[in-house]
Amino acid sequence: MKILTILGSPKKKGNTGTVLEMFEKHVGDGHEVERVNVSDLNVGGCLGCYACQQNPDEPACAQQDDMQDVYEKILAADAVVYASPLYMWGFTSGIRALMERHLALVSGYGSPDYKSLVAGKRAALLVRLGGPVENNAEFIQGTFDRFIGYAQCDVAGKFMVPLCTTPDALGDEAEGVAKAMAKAIVG
Repeated sequence: MKILTILGSPKKKGNTGTVLEMFEKHVGDGHEVERVNVSDLNVGGCLGCYACQQNPDEPACAQQDDMQDVYEKILAADAVVYASPLYMWGFTSGIRALMERHLALVSGYGSPDYKSLVAGKRAALLVRLGGPVENNAEFIQGTFDRFIGYAQCDVAGKFMVPLCTTPDALGDEAEGVAKAMAKAIVG
């Protein structure tokens, strides 16, 4: 299985990146894992120009930036993990811009010609929170649900690592979340 992980944290070696690394190790042999660090990319948010809707058979965005390479990686993967620390009850701005650009992977939304280039692809959400999950992570989970529903992907799960503000706070719970996420994706 080919798995693409997308780290939305501006800190590659921060808490979210550390949990994502734990997941990548638990995936095990026989699976290919590639990580994209959004902080390394030049990806602008969607312009709403709908140029991408002109060709439903490929992701043709008018913006020529690093998203073109990300589209190729997403299409080549069997599963995609979107990982973000919780910022203001939602995704970081970097991963949010990247997610907006998924518009180019779907065409004809709301019409009989509705088509998703990623339909049936497995997707998972990993969120690292400084506070609790309750009354804190509902918005990010709801956004992910709508995003994945729009793209017609299969949800492998939503995984939360709460009450973690320093790497020392990760501990066994984060390891358990990473292991459960690996099991949910690769079986």
